[in-house]
Amino acid sequence: MRLTPTWHGIDLHWAYSDLLPTIYRHTGYRRTACDVLHDALIRFAISSNAGRMEQPHAYLRTIVRNLLVDGYKDQSRFLPLVDEEIGASYELEQPVAPSTEHLLDMQQRLSILLNIIDHMPERCKEVFVLFRIEGLAQQEIAEKLGISVNMVQKHIMRAMLDLLEAKDLIN
Repeated sequence: MRLTPTWHGIDLHWAYSDLLPTIYRHTGYRRTACDVLHDALIRFAISSNAGRMEQPHAYLRTIVRNLLVDGYKDQSRFLPLVDEEIGASYELEQPVAPSTEHLLDMQQRLSILLNIIDHMPERCKEVFVLFRIEGLAQQEIAEKLGISVNMVQKHIMRAMLDLLEAKDLIN
């Protein structure tokens, strides 16, 4: 009998055994692929789109695609870093399927992170989501919420400090 852990309607085994290798093929780096997947899972969990639960895997793939596009835009400004001794290839020999223990560990970490975000003061959470999840600039957030850029910065700093304090819980 195989345990299939889910998190907010997402089959984590599918996410790590199917979606992660797909992301890896696009990024070429294992850590970047993991970062994209984890960011996508967090964005999925805190999304306010009511239709996301109708087809959660398709919605998660859309989030991943958007993150990859944004990543390509950001990376186009930089020159690639090449390790002269190893060369430019950091490929995996075969796709890595995570263990059930690893999936459960990630599920717990993501739940803790989501719980921390949920317990932030409402305005602080709103600013944090707009800044870190939606990717809006501080000026855009200030205009959208009718507050000063200074207050936006204070809310972001408060949220980041809350997450930093909880770092030991997550690790």
